[in-house]
Amino acid sequence: MPEDVALPEEFDLPAGGGFISGAPEGIGESPFDEVLPEEPLDVGSEDDPALAFRRTLGMFATGVTIVTTQAGEQVHGMTANAFMSVSLRPPLILVSVDKRAKMNSLLREGVRFGVNVLAQGQDELSDHFAGRPRDHAPETRFRFIHDTPLVDGALAHLVARVVRSYWGGDHSLFLGQVEYARYGEGTPLLFHGGQYEQLLAKVPLFSSLSPDLLRPILASGVERRYAAGDAIVQEGEPGDDLFVLLEGKVRVERGGRVLQVLDEGDFFGEVAVLDGRPRSADVVAETSVRCVTVSRDVLRETLAAEPQAAWAMLEILAGRVRRE
Repeated sequence: MPEDVALPEEFDLPAGGGFISGAPEGIGESPFDEVLPEEPLDVGSEDDPALAFRRTLGMFATGVTIVTTQAGEQVHGMTANAFMSVSLRPPLILVSVDKRAKMNSLLREGVRFGVNVLAQGQDELSDHFAGRPRDHAPETRFRFIHDTPLVDGALAHLVARVVRSYWGGDHSLFLGQVEYARYGEGTPLLFHGGQYEQLLAKVPLFSSLSPDLLRPILASGVERRYAAGDAIVQEGEPGDDLFVLLEGKVRVERGGRVLQVLDEGDFFGEVAVLDGRPRSADVVAETSVRCVTVSRDVLRETLAAEPQAAWAMLEILAGRVRRE
């Protein structure tokens, strides 16, 4: 960096200062404003090194966040997957922001910002704050916590105050001390290889079939009843049956935490009954429950007799994993 270019005040920090205390020798001693010399990058191919490096990093699957802050009366947001947790005590997080981005000029020491972890299905919201707005995209609504705008409907929210910022090449690194944290139920939006992805274990298969295709599958099942509080399935047991709720509600739990509440007409065990893996969560009857169960063997026979249903399921699955 040219000597006549002044660094922002918060970049001018004493080496070893800040939250690091009693660290091993050599930790915290490197000055973050020292610009590293460029060196050749071995990418093992004839590709442009910068492009190859970007594609290599893209193989690391991440969640997707929107970083938000307020300047005057204006709310600003930026889509980012360069977010990480740093410390539990004190609670610290880090975001990396391109120096060309508007957000880079807004985040300064003492400024609060929000990190909004997006849920599956919020890719339009992600595109909007990445500068790729879609036609007829839903309106973004915010609520304010600690004077910081947070995106309504996000899977999780954090509010942090910038306590340090560092040079990071063509990005700036902002270290935030967390003042607020909240999480809800749902499935995260994922990003991998330059596109949005989702957890296939959560993909609805049978529940997406048309009534005509679904009818013979349900007709092959057995009706069962459970009282409130009964364990319907338990984590780790074989996923041998598909369940369809006819009446009542159930809780999907893992480690004592409620992941989801299912109601009349909902399915569970859709993927497990196909791949034979153990159950990944407990399902407990919240009310009295009446459901239909279809075993794997019966399901296999039914799908063999109803090839249209099997083909429709393949189309549903392909639509979830197809590149956009």
